[in-house]
Amino acid sequence: MAVVCTGIEDALEGIRDGASIMAGGFGLVGIPEKLIQGIRDKGVRDLTLISNNCGVDDWGLGILLQNKQIKKMVSSYVGENKEFERQYLAGELEVELVPQGTLAERIRAGGAGIPAFYTPAGVGTPIAEGRETRIFDGKEFLLETGLKADFALIKAWKGDRFGNLVYRKTARNFNPMMAAAGRTTIAEVEELLESGELDPDQIHTPSVYVQRIFACSDHEKRIERRTVRK
Repeated sequence: MAVVCTGIEDALEGIRDGASIMAGGFGLVGIPEKLIQGIRDKGVRDLTLISNNCGVDDWGLGILLQNKQIKKMVSSYVGENKEFERQYLAGELEVELVPQGTLAERIRAGGAGIPAFYTPAGVGTPIAEGRETRIFDGKEFLLETGLKADFALIKAWKGDRFGNLVYRKTARNFNPMMAAAGRTTIAEVEELLESGELDPDQIHTPSVYVQRIFACSDHEKRIERRTVRK
């Protein structure tokens, strides 16, 4: 059963310098924006962040990057963040780029207790240099390890006091698999319901994966790149 936290400080208890953290979201969709702001205010540093991307310059994980709190990023896409590019090229940020499907599977494997797996993605590219490969059915595959983290910060639409979670549409993205791969999973939810109020058939993440749950409002839900028809 998850602990219901009354404030962001309680939800982030135990996160210290050097921690590894998974953060859900794709672009700015489904990010745990209040928990990220809490990490900024907490001031912890030398963090390893595992996330599809690093937000934008002034929102999402980008605010931790600007505050020089991130030591290493494990991500798939970094193209919307100029500060990310600047820090990487200046040698201020360690980066491990992972193909997006491989990143998703590494996180899923970590949550499932699978230490490693073989994938064709990355074979014959710089990603595979110096790493183990193996032939299956005449085709070369690259060994990838599962990913886990000290903490997983995820965002859900609804949750109950047990810690069962429901995500809304595309905000589901990386959140469910990260929930399973965090040693301590902290869920930020928009609506906190009583036990039994969620339809069991609609639950995406069961409570067994969630250690802390925190309800908050006034999410900004910014649009990463606004486009309009000409």
